[in-house]
Amino acid sequence: MTPVFALDFISPQRLWLMLAVGVVAAVYVALQWRRRHYAVRFTNIALLDKVAPKRPGWRRHLVAALFIATGALQVVAFAGPQKQSRIPRERATVILAIDTSLSMDATDVDPSRIAGAKEAALAFVEAVPPKINIGLVSFNARAIILVPPSTDRDRVRTAINGLSLGNGTAIGDAILSSLEALKAAPPDEQGTQPPAAIVLLSDGKTTVGTPDSEAARIAAEAKVPISTIAFGTPDGRIRSPDTGTYISVPVDEEALHRIADATGGSFFGAKSTDELKSIYANIGSAVGYEKAPREITRYFVGLAMLAGLMTAALSLAWFQRLP
Repeated sequence: MTPVFALDFISPQRLWLMLAVGVVAAVYVALQWRRRHYAVRFTNIALLDKVAPKRPGWRRHLVAALFIATGALQVVAFAGPQKQSRIPRERATVILAIDTSLSMDATDVDPSRIAGAKEAALAFVEAVPPKINIGLVSFNARAIILVPPSTDRDRVRTAINGLSLGNGTAIGDAILSSLEALKAAPPDEQGTQPPAAIVLLSDGKTTVGTPDSEAARIAAEAKVPISTIAFGTPDGRIRSPDTGTYISVPVDEEALHRIADATGGSFFGAKSTDELKSIYANIGSAVGYEKAPREITRYFVGLAMLAGLMTAALSLAWFQRLP
């Protein structure tokens, strides 16, 4: 298929018929030039005005232009025009892995990192097409599969709203748990698993459990891309539950960047809830939708019919004949 002005064509070779339309346009222009040249050679202008019929001027040219446009639109329709359209995927699985370590209680993001994460995750669940399976994994010192992949959005929403914080950050274990959760995704009629991806949100780096590099290697071998989101700012801090003093908890982007690079995913950084919502929206669009050609022949047929009817109507109204 050959792209022309953002269009593809099922039979692009038929566009060669546009040459015939060009020939008609060229002949019309040549005839107009010849008529004007003859009028200039007829030196008795007063006599020419009496013997020659009154020239319709721009009206004649408008009817001719519409007639030629009708032919051009018919040729385009005959070639089978298509346009790339965004359509919902029929099947795919996304695992949301959300950090629930104590550092997510930091208020450098309004109202807090965990509150912003919940709000953005809920928006993501609403935006993804209903046929996409969504699972949820939470992780602090240990990773837990809260919701296996399914299309049950209410269950995912309830689990997101119920996220609670705890000690430690086990990003590697969260990746392994997400891979395990993907195995529970319902297969299609042929028994094959749908395309899968993991979206992991965190504000720190691994402190316990499986090393990030090992978990990322296993995900890469399974051909499951992990898109990572570093959520927070360098100014984050929380109050220690033991001493009551403030502890600095700056976001760590480097570790999450390495995970995304190792698995073929994308890395994002968000310093506000609005930024996080926008990132989730972009990820949801990439995972939940795909580009596919959509035939739009009927639009060009309709335009050709409209142009043809206008040509006939104007010709009858102005010249009392069909072109």
